[in-house]
Amino acid sequence: MIVIEVRKDRITVSGHAQYEASGKDIVCAGVTALVTTLIDAITALTNDKIQYEIMPGWADIHFRDLSEESKLLVDSFFLGVCNIANEFPDHVRIM
Repeated sequence: MIVIEVRKDRITVSGHAQYEASGKDIVCAGVTALVTTLIDAITALTNDKIQYEIMPGWADIHFRDLSEESKLLVDSFFLGVCNIANEFPDHVRIM
């Protein structure tokens, strides 16, 4: 199961969906796409500084004092992962 923890200054994503075999798992691919897009969008489209670590089965994003633009990007990420969690509740949990 993928567990997504959203806090005031941090987003942590851990685990694997185990919806399908590795390389064919659309749930993992969807969450991964949202995570990497969030990181890339904040770093490329805003002046905000974030720290992150990303590896298979793990992503940890730290931030402080986000601009309104970055807050909007985080909200968009949250909408996306909520949609995936609603569609695949046995494979994604948001805390």
